[in-house]
Amino acid sequence: MDIAIASGKGGTGKTTLSLCIGEYFAGKGIPTAILDCDVEEPNVNLFLKSPVNNILDTSVLIPSVNDSLCTGCGECERICEFSCIVLIKGKPLVLPEMCHSCGGCTLICPEKAISEIRRITGIIEAGEIRGIKYAGGRLNVGEAMSPPLIKEVKKYYTGSKIRIIDSPPGTTCPVIESVKNCDLIILTGEPTPFGLNDLKLAVDMARMLEIPFGIVENKENKNNTSLKEFCKKEKIDLITSIPETRAIAEGYSTGDPVPRVMELYPDRLDAIAEFISVKHLQGKNR
Repeated sequence: MDIAIASGKGGTGKTTLSLCIGEYFAGKGIPTAILDCDVEEPNVNLFLKSPVNNILDTSVLIPSVNDSLCTGCGECERICEFSCIVLIKGKPLVLPEMCHSCGGCTLICPEKAISEIRRITGIIEAGEIRGIKYAGGRLNVGEAMSPPLIKEVKKYYTGSKIRIIDSPPGTTCPVIESVKNCDLIILTGEPTPFGLNDLKLAVDMARMLEIPFGIVENKENKNNTSLKEFCKKEKIDLITSIPETRAIAEGYSTGDPVPRVMELYPDRLDAIAEFISVKHLQGKNR
């Protein structure tokens, strides 16, 4: 079962929740993997502290022009929807960061002057600790597109019973790539004006993708019930609420929030596990 942990904005506790769920299931002997798909700002292993036993370069294909064969016809520039190839004084100039690796330019070139070469865009690291398999991507600084790297990270540990995908924040292309084809999305939200506004966007995303989802309220504030009211109005499953406590914040600041959550709120993790189990059974019976 692939479970994506997502949110409308950053700082709502996606990584903490991913780690808590991972530790919960791994502690019960269930083969579990955590995939850090927030490749622009990966932080899962800052907390998981898994030894890294494998590092793999990742790459994309970009066009390379053979000037001796090129006649400057401009067909490559015309087919490229992303302005990766532009003609300057009759010569094609390749802008690698703009390329989406569609391969159209190589197919349309009448002189067969364009071939594809690989360009390194980042790395994937992998390891295992306490029964949790870990894989995470790290995009090179300056790279414009993260979805190809996210796609590669999601190929890891497909045999695990539970795969937890720690998604980037927001509702943009990297998030769509992270949650795509998942069995369940757990959205984390916080009862603040910005938190609720962006959570609504994430809810719309999950509904458009037609993926079952529920919400975990993090940093629960007894004096602000706006998130709970939103879930009730929209008939959304509010899985559980995790209070805002100093103990968890201190644990996070020292790189170890999971034991605090598991010690203070084991019943909340039980509720999340129950929700996952129910959705898994519903998926099987569809």
